[in-house]
Amino acid sequence: MDWLDWFDAHDYEIARQVVQRGVGALAFVAFWSTLNQFRPLLGEHGLLPVPELLRRASRLRGPTLFRWGYTDRRLVAVASAGLVLAASVILGLPQLGPPWLPLLVFLALWILYLSIVNVGQTFYGFGWEMLLCEALFTVAFLGSNNEPPPIMIIIAVWWLVFRLEFGAGMIKIRGGSEWRDLTALMYHHETQPMPNPVSRQAHLLPKWFHKGEVLGNHFAQLIVPFLLFVPGPIGSSAAAIVILTQLWLIVTGNFAWLNWITVVLAASAITDSAWRWLIPAIPTDLGTDAATTPIWWFVIVAAVAVLLLVLSVRPVQNLFSRRQLMNASFNRWMLVNAYGAFGTVTKRRIEIVVEGTLSESPDADAEWREYEFKGKPGDLRRMPPQWAPYHLRLDWLMWFLPLGRLWEPWFEMLLLRLLESDAATLKLMRIDPFDGQPPRWVRARAYHYRFSTHAEFRETGDRWVRTMQGEVIPPAGLR
Repeated sequence: MDWLDWFDAHDYEIARQVVQRGVGALAFVAFWSTLNQFRPLLGEHGLLPVPELLRRASRLRGPTLFRWGYTDRRLVAVASAGLVLAASVILGLPQLGPPWLPLLVFLALWILYLSIVNVGQTFYGFGWEMLLCEALFTVAFLGSNNEPPPIMIIIAVWWLVFRLEFGAGMIKIRGGSEWRDLTALMYHHETQPMPNPVSRQAHLLPKWFHKGEVLGNHFAQLIVPFLLFVPGPIGSSAAAIVILTQLWLIVTGNFAWLNWITVVLAASAITDSAWRWLIPAIPTDLGTDAATTPIWWFVIVAAVAVLLLVLSVRPVQNLFSRRQLMNASFNRWMLVNAYGAFGTVTKRRIEIVVEGTLSESPDADAEWREYEFKGKPGDLRRMPPQWAPYHLRLDWLMWFLPLGRLWEPWFEMLLLRLLESDAATLKLMRIDPFDGQPPRWVRARAYHYRFSTHAEFRETGDRWVRTMQGEVIPPAGLR
């Protein structure tokens, strides 16, 4: 079968190992996040219960195993199955068998997570959800250790990285003027949804550095992605640039697994020779056991490559459209999607602070105590924690809250659950100021938060400075 040699990408075996295990690891994180948070957010007694959604079946985003009924037990079964399958990929077990074995495992992971996302409503409305779904499907066809990586699927992964990076770059160029005048990152480190321990130091860097960050971002997202399709040193160098820019975002922020999965997928363009130059300790006997590809596997992969090519028509049109869509799927299976992030940058950070009181009356003498969230800013002295690649879904939506309607249905239910002192909901919080005792009243206030300067921090020890903007939800009680 020498005529199939062109189909094989012998110099991308290490890349295949990195991509398969890396995507499997991030799938494990996604299912773990779901197991811990889905029930209080979307379960039978959640803030946006899935059973209510299923009663309006026409509103479902796409196919799901829960179409025929949802229970919290079924959710646990789906998430647990995803954890087991993802762990097997991390250990490399399916990759030891014939190519259909990792194919089935990844497709099962895709179906399981797609089922969750399609009933996840606003809590699963993030771009990296569909990105993980697409990655799971695409990586399913990379085969096993018993045959060389198929070049058509390697190129499909490059195409995914291209859409991810170039799409984000075009969104920025077409978005707010701050990306064109190079001022965007003078605000972004402070106003991003969930800062991390390094975000304040990054924000306090000089203006010339922030302008350099924006220029570097434009280079990495608008020029470098084209070079991914040049095999060899050029493609490897392009992948390295993408990875380095993503690592800077990982160091300075909490964007769930968005940056991590970009790093993993970009590694697909690094050749084995480049890997061994970078890490000489990588063994040389990592190659496949078979020299060529079975004809039946070639037929399957070729058919999938044609499918992905056909599905690419609308995403390509979107990339060059004046009304470019961001994080949009053009089919019900979340394949070959459009991506992008932060087309505009928020200039001021507004935080919604939820408070409760045990007082009989919410008058001026009432003692109000704040609820603390796990990730989003609250306590002025607390260093912003590192959570990514884990995704704190409630904290992220709390960031979006002041950017849109304040009285969202899920937020109304959150206040109700706090009044009830619901144990499952309180587990989503970092601190319950009442230790399980239900408050008589709750309210929400808006504050402007900004990072303290070096001088302010030395004087007060506070990492944040906040100014009250007003009461956005007046005192509410169960009565």
